[in-house]
Amino acid sequence: MAMLWKFMRVAKYSKAALSPKVKVRGIPTHSRHSSSKSVPSDFAANTACSNTVELLGRAYPQDEYSNVTEKILSKVGKNLHNKKHHPLWLIKEQVKDHFYKQYIGRRGTPLFSVYDRLSPVVTVQQNFDSLLIPQNHASRRKEDNYYLNRDHMLRAHTSAHQWDLIHSGLDAFLAVGDVYRRDTIDNTHYPVFHQMEGVRLFSCHELFSNIEDGEGLQLFEQGHRTAHKQECHTMEAVRLVEFNLKQVLTKLMTHIFGDGLQVRWVDCYFPFTHPSFEMEINFQGEWLEVLGCGVMEQQLVNSAGAQDKIGWAFGLGLERLAMILYNIPDIRLFWSEDERFLKQFIVPHIWQEIKFQPLSRYPPLINDISFWLPSETYSKNDFYDLARTIGGDLIEKVVLVDEFTHPKTKKVSHCYRIIYRHPERTLTQDEVHRIHQAIEESAVRELGVEGRF
Repeated sequence: MAMLWKFMRVAKYSKAALSPKVKVRGIPTHSRHSSSKSVPSDFAANTACSNTVELLGRAYPQDEYSNVTEKILSKVGKNLHNKKHHPLWLIKEQVKDHFYKQYIGRRGTPLFSVYDRLSPVVTVQQNFDSLLIPQNHASRRKEDNYYLNRDHMLRAHTSAHQWDLIHSGLDAFLAVGDVYRRDTIDNTHYPVFHQMEGVRLFSCHELFSNIEDGEGLQLFEQGHRTAHKQECHTMEAVRLVEFNLKQVLTKLMTHIFGDGLQVRWVDCYFPFTHPSFEMEINFQGEWLEVLGCGVMEQQLVNSAGAQDKIGWAFGLGLERLAMILYNIPDIRLFWSEDERFLKQFIVPHIWQEIKFQPLSRYPPLINDISFWLPSETYSKNDFYDLARTIGGDLIEKVVLVDEFTHPKTKKVSHCYRIIYRHPERTLTQDEVHRIHQAIEESAVRELGVEGRF
């Protein structure tokens, strides 16, 4: 569900190498040709010429919006959610299994269909406009998204497929895929993560058929928008949709985490759902956000061709669920190829309990970097992206530890603390020094900062 990226984000980077080079935000990019469907290799992007990027079999011309990096392009096509016995695959299969068995259609087949191989390259129209996200909404910023160009981007949420799937005639579906967001660096955030979208639409008969004296109830009216409903919905319809949504998700979380799980709902607001909620579960004594959901905006439903129906949508992050269920402490581990990690999830059936055994905890190496900001617009996410591009998964966390404004020149200085730690081995001071020096030099060259090294 769009904008729910904030709950769980994940990813990892690797090196790509292919000639000729192309500049992506000033960083030389290389990669290898890939097919339009499945990309089993580490390199999903190819550079056809100096001003285009080829991705999944198509060339995209670059423009002033282009900001996707080599590291991010190398993740396209990894599809960890489809890699058998991977923890993200296990979570996806558990959710699928629950929906397949719990919700059966009139013909005895599963009510919800599942789409987990949709292309992560979408249009800006799909990612934002179709979801009624305003042109000036903060979620559209270059600082927060990966754009191939002005018209195409790597999806920021699986909600980018909502309109198309509803328009194709679907009333109940789950959409699963990798999504991309420029973000902070710590053990729970990463710019590539995996999300599951759920949508259910109801006709008047489907919603009210089991309600006593429900024949006279209607889905729509000409009323007023309030904190509890949209202007076109009757209060009875909204209450039933909301009840069904919360019941579906409570059953799902109880099935995954076990009986006795405590659940609470927090009111919130998303531009494409109203009313909307965040779900929190109490796991081992701590309240944790696990997903967001709400009654779909009727304008979206109508534009997709389902004018006579009302519906709900939810979005959850697979990494978030897996980290809670398996007690995985670091989001980078999902991208690990270490057999000590992967073998722990090779189990005979998807519901088998797994007690994750942490890998050896290697010592961190900490370095600070300080610089004066340029006079023009500066974004912290630009620096985070640069650090990721150079340091990749050797960087565990980046924190802004000091911000100083010179009393005379009014110039602003930032000091960032970079924590380096490899999840699978001990780092040496020499290799960290080389990486840190490369980050310093690139920050001056690419971001226009003035170093205080």
